[in-house]
Amino acid sequence: MRVLSSLTVAVLFAIAPAAFGAERPYVPVEQRFTAEQLKATGLDTLSAQQLQALNELLSQDQNVAITEAVKQVRTERKGLLDRGDVEPVTSTLKGEFRGWSSGTVLTLENGQRWRVVEGSLFLGKSVPAPKITIRPGLMGGWYLEAEGQTPKAKVKRLD
Repeated sequence: MRVLSSLTVAVLFAIAPAAFGAERPYVPVEQRFTAEQLKATGLDTLSAQQLQALNELLSQDQNVAITEAVKQVRTERKGLLDRGDVEPVTSTLKGEFRGWSSGTVLTLENGQRWRVVEGSLFLGKSVPAPKITIRPGLMGGWYLEAEGQTPKAKVKRLD
């Protein structure tokens, strides 16, 4: 199983508008900086034509960066799909089942161990070896559900 890096997540948030067809508007240099910042960088000495040329270059750079980031995210996503890393896991739980809470480690018959990171479920009566399905969620999260039970638990694979 592959978890998306925090950098990839940051890029996803940064490019989300472009990825969904909304363009992120370019903000001209003279609107980005205060008068003090423009003076400190020497940008206050540029002519109107020079400022326009600088803004055009930076705008083109932004568009190229967004396009490249979108391509990278799509390639990574396609790679995950091609390798099957986002397929649901179906197995049965080893032993008796009484529920879960944050920190509970659940061992499946297929040998996988998953730790509950969010959610809770408490049963009054234990259930022998229920069927378990673990499905991928957004942003690399995984969600576990036990057969016949409504609440899901957010889980992380241990091995």
